[in-house]
Amino acid sequence: MKKVILAGIIAGLCTAVLSQPAMADLVLSGTRVIYPADKKDVTIQMTNKGKRPLLAQSWIDAGDPSARPESVDVPFFLTPPVSRIDPEKGQTLRLVYNQPTLPKDRESLYWLNVLEIPSKAKAGEKKTDNNTLQLAFRTRIKIFFRPGNLKPLPNEAAAKVVWQKSGDNKITADNPTPYYISYSNIDLVSGSRTLDMGDTMLAPFSKADLTAKQSITGAGWKVKYTSINDYGGADLAETPLK
Repeated sequence: MKKVILAGIIAGLCTAVLSQPAMADLVLSGTRVIYPADKKDVTIQMTNKGKRPLLAQSWIDAGDPSARPESVDVPFFLTPPVSRIDPEKGQTLRLVYNQPTLPKDRESLYWLNVLEIPSKAKAGEKKTDNNTLQLAFRTRIKIFFRPGNLKPLPNEAAAKVVWQKSGDNKITADNPTPYYISYSNIDLVSGSRTLDMGDTMLAPFSKADLTAKQSITGAGWKVKYTSINDYGGADLAETPLK
């Protein structure tokens, strides 16, 4: 899950200088959304964990994080687009797929955006700190639209990826499955040597090149990785580097 501070909105909300680290109060029920094609709709729960009411603006984009909500063209309805959420209360977002135009042989990727705008202090309300800054936080998570009857099973996809050495310090990951596969960590390991290859996301039926900071010499290398499952959990595994 990513928190992005929107500079333009923050400028209008600032009252002084930030005195404490900023924390978002709005929490989503998951770090990703899986939308099975046979479902009429999918719901996402939002909860205000803060002590003040807030406004939440929600929209979907097709991969451009800078796209304005009114300009995006996506095959979904999302309601409600704007919500007021009181402290310790929640609001349910309803996501509806409305255009049968997406590929049926692979997943499609979209993004859910939720912008949290905190309320200002009421007139006459006592302030605990004169140096305060109100921030608007944006949460952006992935939506995977998943057709039915895809093979293999989603939890088997990461194990199907083929990892090959493709250069002095490069490897190639070949994803033969119809799923997006997200990796939060990838390491090359051989004996006492460990090379950090970073993180990546593989699109369906695609290849991706990763570069190490050192040469990959010798034999016996393994790829140890952490992939993210449908529930946002981390699955650790390893496979030989070919």
